[in-house]
Amino acid sequence: MSSNYYHKKIILLLAFFLAFATAGAQSIDELKQNINNHGEKIKQLEEEIRAYEKQIETIGGEAKTLQNAIKVLDINQKKLGAEIKKTETNIQKTNLTIKNLNGEIGNMEEKIAANMEAISKILNDINQKDAQSLIESFLTNKSLADVFDEYESIGQFQQKVRTRSKELEIYKNELSNKKTDTEAEKKKLVSLKTELGDQNKILDLNKREKNNLLAVTKNKEAEYKKILTERQAEKERFERELFQFESQLKRAVDPNSFPSSGKGILFWPLDNVFITQYFGKTIDAKRLYISGTHNGVDFRASRGTPVKAALSGIVIGTGNTDEQRGCYSYGKWILIKHPNGLSTLYAHLDLIRVSANQNIQTGEVIGYSGQTGYSTGPHLHITVYASQGVEIQRYSSSINCKNMNIPVASINAYLDPMLYF
Repeated sequence: MSSNYYHKKIILLLAFFLAFATAGAQSIDELKQNINNHGEKIKQLEEEIRAYEKQIETIGGEAKTLQNAIKVLDINQKKLGAEIKKTETNIQKTNLTIKNLNGEIGNMEEKIAANMEAISKILNDINQKDAQSLIESFLTNKSLADVFDEYESIGQFQQKVRTRSKELEIYKNELSNKKTDTEAEKKKLVSLKTELGDQNKILDLNKREKNNLLAVTKNKEAEYKKILTERQAEKERFERELFQFESQLKRAVDPNSFPSSGKGILFWPLDNVFITQYFGKTIDAKRLYISGTHNGVDFRASRGTPVKAALSGIVIGTGNTDEQRGCYSYGKWILIKHPNGLSTLYAHLDLIRVSANQNIQTGEVIGYSGQTGYSTGPHLHITVYASQGVEIQRYSSSINCKNMNIPVASINAYLDPMLYF
């Protein structure tokens, strides 16, 4: 075969590579543009969500009135709607990204196959040449230099194709890894959509709460103030009972059974941390609690904010003190026992996602913050106990909460959460 034959083959193969390189380029470019458009939409929705959060914070910080309570519920509904749209857009963006990666991976596989086929053909040609003696090759060509040039050009082209094939294989593996990462991200987004679905349920409950409140108060501020005053009085009665009861408990708590203190022993239960009240004898504690001591830490959190486990452990129990009229306490709560001798209580939740005896991992979403129980506004309450000193009891000696199961602890079992976060 003449050198022209191999030159033509090189040109055809190069054209073949270019054809694959441009095949589907337009659709891939369109996908990337679509992905960018979704990214812009997500940014716009994030700005909308931040604006709603500022409105909720402003109105929630003003004097408690019936109209303000209704406004907060309405704005929160809009905020959750925007978050749902954001998540759905994120899922669409991820699907487009996966589709784009699949197209690029397919192109790379075709290029690799084409290169390997080219190598196979060239090796076959070389084998045929090897079967021909050097003298025969010389007799069929103009000169010995032509023979060497022919073999050298074949070898160079073969090396180029081999190198290109290795590069494409590496690129294919990189794309496969990206695809795996993107699919994992998609699972996260689908999970987030489920969480937002839960939050939508919470807002539906809040809507019913709004309707019930309007029905009870007949949309009169005076009636709303009366209800708040009654709740405050019932809450104080319950706290007086609980404080006296827990003061009489004499549970032995070994100080070596739990960590003394240390930052990072527990992880923050919220993505955005803003503390509104600390543990112990604070000004607010003296004003709001009969004991004059706040038994945990309060975090600012709008209704429907995901609450995460501060550490892995097992759910000892859950409950809802709102099931008994007049029991203005923790509302919906979760108690988790951790392997290091600490237990954590999460209170005033709107929705609980876990159940008793369930194993929980650090950072796992266990529920959503809210305004159940006695609460002057939406927030998350966290109490940290020495596990030896706390247990769940049916508080039968209570007047207002006698049928409720709640965590009770001796005074020495309450710990300052800020020593562990």
